[in-house]
Amino acid sequence: MPLLGPVLNAFVVMNGFWQSPWLLLVFALGAAYLGAKIVEYIPFTRRIIERREASRG
Repeated sequence: MPLLGPVLNAFVVMNGFWQSPWLLLVFALGAAYLGAKIVEYIPFTRRIIERREASRG
C-alpha cells in the first residue's frame, strides 16, 4: 500500500480547494475545457464525433 500515502495527501490538499467556491468554479471550468480538448485527440471518440457531424449534414 505504498500508493495510499500520496493519494491521501492529494485528498488533503484538494480539501483546501473545496473550501472556496471560486476556486472550485475555476477548477471545474478548467477540467471541462481540458476534457473537451482531450476527447478531440482520442482517435475512437474523434471517429464518433466525425460520424455524428457527417450524419447531420
